[in-house]
Amino acid sequence: MDFNVKKLASDAGVFFSRAMQFTEEKLGQAEKTELDAHFENLLARADSTKNWTEKILRQTEVLLQPNPSARVEEFLYEKLDRKVPSRVTNGELLAQYMTEAANDFGPGTPYGKTLIKVGETQRRLGAAERDFIHSASINFLTPLRNFLEGDWRTISKERRILQNCRLDLDACKARLKKAKAAEAKAALWSDEVEKAEHELRLTQTEFDRQAEVTRLLLEGISSTHVNHLRCLHEFVESQTNYYAQCYQYMLDLQKQLGSSKGEIFSGTFVGNAESTSPPPAATSPPAVGAATLPAVPTIPVVPTIVGVPNTVAESVLNPNEVKPPASGTRKARVLYDYEAADSSELALLADEMITVYSLPGMDPDWLIGERGNQKGKVPVTYLELLS
Repeated sequence: MDFNVKKLASDAGVFFSRAMQFTEEKLGQAEKTELDAHFENLLARADSTKNWTEKILRQTEVLLQPNPSARVEEFLYEKLDRKVPSRVTNGELLAQYMTEAANDFGPGTPYGKTLIKVGETQRRLGAAERDFIHSASINFLTPLRNFLEGDWRTISKERRILQNCRLDLDACKARLKKAKAAEAKAALWSDEVEKAEHELRLTQTEFDRQAEVTRLLLEGISSTHVNHLRCLHEFVESQTNYYAQCYQYMLDLQKQLGSSKGEIFSGTFVGNAESTSPPPAATSPPAVGAATLPAVPTIPVVPTIVGVPNTVAESVLNPNEVKPPASGTRKARVLYDYEAADSSELALLADEMITVYSLPGMDPDWLIGERGNQKGKVPVTYLELLS
């Protein structure tokens, strides 16, 4: 009991001494031991690393999971040391709705078939997103969290100990200074001087030891940067693979939709189709053969090429040998730039005006376009047909 009481009294005395020293330093009434410039630079670098790591971690979490409620739920599961339940991604949910809609409208209809194809692609995109989030969490977020919850806590603890050691050191210096001042007035204070000098030597030794421990931890920040750099490379690799997968999935979907465009738009641009208003301009060019085009005005048809069946007219088409119809050609405004894939196509520039017409047996998504002496196939989706 007596030992505990003495220990509590001693701790209270130490705390009071540190509080007095700290207050006097803030008021400019006491001297403060300054750390060397290199040590101060290490402290500043560590603080900067901690602050930026927190910001990068939080924003990456937002990137991977934009829903704040879901982030809070995941945080609670982690704190409770429980496995986070699997969550359906937005792409997978959209795929589910599209599939259900296709079954409702009829999976054999053009719209139903397309919904199924697009829904399957959305499912694959959602699965790729899930894999990317999992990879980024393990290879990037986890190392950042480990630094903040592990290394940084250790550094902060040792810095607090160093701060206390410095306060004890400066308090001892102040007591020694007072003892020497009193000694000059009365020889009776010589024992106090010896006692203050002994305490100063002990606190100086403890301060030097703690400063070295803290210095080594702060210098380890360089290793932290190297580790975080490696993790950053892995994050970029995961993100690159994710977007490459998404791009490939969309290319595959575009090809699938393009292969069935003839069924959907057969007869749209040839024959006596009803004239409707031109399609509105969009912010980016749609894919050739996309199944979202409204009906467009009738395009005049060039008479069948003599000796060539309609079914193979396009395969033997040489645009330069095709003559435009005597009447009924239409003007069209180009909506987007288009690069010709081969010599049979005509390159386009946005906002320019060209003359267009169709040929029997042509793919309904293409027309013959003329600009001056230049002639070639052009995609209908890049044009606004004028009445």
